[in-house]
Amino acid sequence: MKRSLFIKNATIFTESEGIVKGSILLEDSKIKEIHNKVKATPPENAQIIDGQGLNLIPGFIDGHIHGAAGADVMDSTEEALDTMAEVLPKEGTTSFLATTITQSPESIDDALRNVAEYTSKCGQAEVMGVHLEGPFIEKSKKGAQPLEYIMKPDIGQFKKWQQLSGNKIETITLAPEHDEDGTFIRSLYESGVNVSAGHTGIGFEGMKTAVDHGVRQVTHICNAMTGIHHRDIGVVGAAFQLEELRAELIADGIHVSPEMLQLIYSNMGSERLILITDAMRAKCLHSGAYELGGQPVNVTEDRAVLGDGTLAGSILKMYQGAQQMLQLKDVSIKNVIEMASSNPAKQLGIFDKKGSVKVGKDADLLLVDDDLQIKYTICRGEIAHKEE
Repeated sequence: MKRSLFIKNATIFTESEGIVKGSILLEDSKIKEIHNKVKATPPENAQIIDGQGLNLIPGFIDGHIHGAAGADVMDSTEEALDTMAEVLPKEGTTSFLATTITQSPESIDDALRNVAEYTSKCGQAEVMGVHLEGPFIEKSKKGAQPLEYIMKPDIGQFKKWQQLSGNKIETITLAPEHDEDGTFIRSLYESGVNVSAGHTGIGFEGMKTAVDHGVRQVTHICNAMTGIHHRDIGVVGAAFQLEELRAELIADGIHVSPEMLQLIYSNMGSERLILITDAMRAKCLHSGAYELGGQPVNVTEDRAVLGDGTLAGSILKMYQGAQQMLQLKDVSIKNVIEMASSNPAKQLGIFDKKGSVKVGKDADLLLVDDDLQIKYTICRGEIAHKEE
């Protein structure tokens, strides 16, 4: 028997018809019908949600998250991924990339093998693959990545990891300056991997060359990279200037100040920004002592830091980042949808099934108020979270 969910009286942000007031029918895991009239009749036996006063938007896609609720991708267990997948819908995330950290090759082996063997469960956020952050990065821009495991680009090592992952490495963060002739980047790009420049000391001219080789993204813009200087506008300037690039953004007001958030948005617009959390295992938990990549991390009310004060990922929830962006000048809910849903789906090549509200796509949806407070999260047609 087919599972049907009927949402009525909602303001629906659709991909092709704009914003319509009406209803939507979800059947099994897909969007079956969209009606631009309020009084559409639900089918028999359908579960009904009254979306009166609420906006129906696509679920958020977090392309860079290490952990949550005490679990971390590097735990390399089914339970860790289950914990993340179960808790993330509460913040509006309906799918994500399980993100690794620079660690011993054996530890990365285990994490990738775990993702390869993992099956996403109904009613939880879906694991769409892996974001391999490091270990091919610049030591002077390591941030919270453990120094002792950083290595030079090695195509043999990457191919081994891609095989172990079941071909699920979708994004890689690397420092382009360590691939001087572009052979490594070009190989990844041609194989369909989303190559992102991060933890890098490269300058603007180097970034132009890296884009020629196949770099198409910037990892957590402004953090662990060269900033804008009046004689070299660096990676941040490259993100502003080079239209081929999209940029991840941690919109917690800490990794990037609110004033810089506005500057980034004013230069890049919603068309080229991708909201992420870069969250670690302490998200959703109390302040205290935790770890990231084997390093001790101190977590306070609003941030996670190493002993020397270096930011160690975040404890940001996706809806909080979306709300922070909504406060900026010239940002609407439609713009937030681009940054948190459509752009990540396009960047990962999955916009044919996720990232917007359209008949035939996966029923990954949110019902939110005008302030982006999450009221319902629906993962592949099932209610995964309902506000109490």
